[in-house]
Amino acid sequence: MLELRFIRENLDLVKEKCGRRGMAADRLDEFSRLDHKRLALLTEVEALKNIRNTASKDIAMLKSGPEKAKADALILEMRETSRKIKDLDTELADIQIGLQEIVMTIPNLCDDSVPVGRNDSDNIEVKQWGEKPVFSFPPKPHWELGEDLRIIDFERAAKLSGARFSLLTGFASRLDRALTNFMLDLHTQRNGYTEVLPPFLVNSASMTATGQLPKFEADLFKIKDWDLYLIPTAEVPVTNIFRDETLDEKDLPIKFASFTPCFRSEAGSYGKDTRGLIRQHQFTKVELVKFTTPETSTRELELLLADAESVLQLLGLHYRVVTLCSGDLGFSATKTYDIEVWLPGQQAYREISSCSNFLDFQARRGSIRYRPEGQKKSRLVHTLNGSGLAVGRTLLAVMENYQQEDGSIAVPKVLEPYFETRF
Repeated sequence: MLELRFIRENLDLVKEKCGRRGMAADRLDEFSRLDHKRLALLTEVEALKNIRNTASKDIAMLKSGPEKAKADALILEMRETSRKIKDLDTELADIQIGLQEIVMTIPNLCDDSVPVGRNDSDNIEVKQWGEKPVFSFPPKPHWELGEDLRIIDFERAAKLSGARFSLLTGFASRLDRALTNFMLDLHTQRNGYTEVLPPFLVNSASMTATGQLPKFEADLFKIKDWDLYLIPTAEVPVTNIFRDETLDEKDLPIKFASFTPCFRSEAGSYGKDTRGLIRQHQFTKVELVKFTTPETSTRELELLLADAESVLQLLGLHYRVVTLCSGDLGFSATKTYDIEVWLPGQQAYREISSCSNFLDFQARRGSIRYRPEGQKKSRLVHTLNGSGLAVGRTLLAVMENYQQEDGSIAVPKVLEPYFETRF
């Protein structure tokens, strides 16, 4: 979240930046109204407390002299003053809660390099890698390939769980496992990440720290009668590993890679991507999370992007990178790159990774700090994360790009060691 004082002192800037995201100014106008009222009440309370302090000294002097009756009258008057102070303190506490509720709904400020736009059609392509594959036959989408080979079963998955679930068998299941191990091996052995396996259920404090709550509660699966949610991404538990802790600067950057299932209700996505593996309630992902100093987070975002790209490059999959415009930017992010892989069966680019810098937005919500070397005062860390990659989407990308004319699917060379018989 943004610092309350920063919003107060830079209200016009915050309004302008939120306007780039398409956010109406009414919440910030309400913030300004409440904040002005808070400052007026604080002035009134301080004045009353000064009166009460002065009166307390006068009462002590009057009690020790011949004017005890005046002391009694002043005591009665100060009781009324104390009651007013108590009422004003209660009103101030309510206003503070109101201000905090508004602050929790204000998104991070987009970086000045982020293009201004309304939706994903305004995102800016910054690079491409590789070439689109050329086929001597009409390439099929992955759902047709999966059904023809009997390795993806959507009907039985719907019987088990409902719409937006999938059942992988045989080659698809093994390919999914091979991709997962390949990604983890790549990021831990070459890209310098430490593997971590976190809980898949987290509490509301964790969801709040990373920005899922309160704004996106409708997108989450909550466990009834428990303060626990199924994670929408490993970003949530991994970022919260250091919640309410202070790190040492010498240990930064800290880089984690985590493979987890992810669960999303896909609220508001009715009618979108109803076929195939693109938009599922349950999917798996290898997530990359970084904790850095403020001075290095901009560079670390570029390195994070390169780490995610390395997966697709080794798999030989054509992709492009786009910078998200202000209207398509996530709530907590200041800047995001999306990697979009080419799917020949659909003749379209589809997102396979988002790499984001959150600056100190999540760290402030989660109180994640570090102590600079030689200094006593701690500072907020910067957090970053990115998919490295979404496993299911990588699987379908391999299926569509490596399909053969006879309907089979070739194994990318880099994955061959994961298909060797070991028993």
